[in-house]
Amino acid sequence: MATQELRDSHCKPCKKGDPSLAAEQAAEYLPELHPDWVLEDNATAISRNFSFDNYYQTIAFVNALAWVAHTEDHHPDLEVGYNRCRVRYSTHSVGGLSTNDFICATKIDALLTKSV
Repeated sequence: MATQELRDSHCKPCKKGDPSLAAEQAAEYLPELHPDWVLEDNATAISRNFSFDNYYQTIAFVNALAWVAHTEDHHPDLEVGYNRCRVRYSTHSVGGLSTNDFICATKIDALLTKSV
C-alpha cells in the first residue's frame, strides 16, 4: 500500500485474536513512512521522536495528533516533554502491529508536511 493510499484509508476495528502483521509485512510498510519511524520490539511496534522549538509547538502537535487518534479511534502511546514528543504505535488487541498503526503514522507525518 502506497503512502497516499495509507493516508486516505481509515482504521478498522481489530478484535482480540486477530492476527498482527508479520515482521516482513511491517518491514514492507515502513518505507511508506517518514524515515525517522523505526520498528521496535521485534516488529511489534513503530515509533518516532519529534522535536520542536518550544512547548507551545509541542502541545499544538500533541493536540493535532489527539484529533487524528480520536477520528480514527486508534491511539498511540505518547511521551511528551518541553520540546519533544515520542509517538509509539502498537495495536494492543492483536499484540503487535496492524495496518491501523501505519495508517495513523502517515496521517501524523502529514501534520508536519509543509504545503507550497
